[in-house]
Amino acid sequence: MAESPRCQGSRWQGSQRRIGLTGGIASGKSTVGKLLEEHHGYAVLDADLFAREALAPGSDGARAVLERYGTQVQTAGSSRESATLDRPALGTIVFRNPAERHWLEQLVHPLVRERFEQELALRASQPAVVLMIPLLFEAGLEGLCSEVWLIDCDEHQQLARLMARNGLSQAEAQERIHAQWPLERKRRLADRTINNRGNPEELAGVVAGAIAAAVRAAAPQKGPSP
Repeated sequence: MAESPRCQGSRWQGSQRRIGLTGGIASGKSTVGKLLEEHHGYAVLDADLFAREALAPGSDGARAVLERYGTQVQTAGSSRESATLDRPALGTIVFRNPAERHWLEQLVHPLVRERFEQELALRASQPAVVLMIPLLFEAGLEGLCSEVWLIDCDEHQQLARLMARNGLSQAEAQERIHAQWPLERKRRLADRTINNRGNPEELAGVVAGAIAAAVRAAAPQKGPSP
């Protein structure tokens, strides 16, 4: 775990701690989010969940996608009014075409931000909350967070994990990795990095250490005794 100076856009300045949790695809964000929620009691707001809601069957987002791509992204047997999107088919389109990926992001990102703002308003009395956002820097959402934690690993680990998790070829996995900012770029922008180069037991210890370090950093500094 390491700290770095803030070197990107402004951060949330309110009294509530808002930890932005980000990283590259298959770097371990969901695992860390689960540790923070189940082992340390943090409320975790998940951008991926909000993005799925934005494209839920029958939603305005799903209808917009179907109007653009038609039946090639519609699951078999579903009606146009309540169609379920074929997410792998949609992913194939947008990860191979930057213009189409940009169109989808312009559709989904404002809806995701709106959901974050709704949920944060509901949790305003909580002292701390975690915002798990894979595209935090790419989408310019740093302003929602008081601090940003980056889940970090080696690029070859990221590639291997993504291939195993999603059943992708090396070329397909690299397409998805290259659709995001590289981890090297994100390292320079994060306030704290969580090293996920080891095994799950080691990661649990790293997360616990990051929490302890963040608490120490936030504690009022005592002056010298008279």
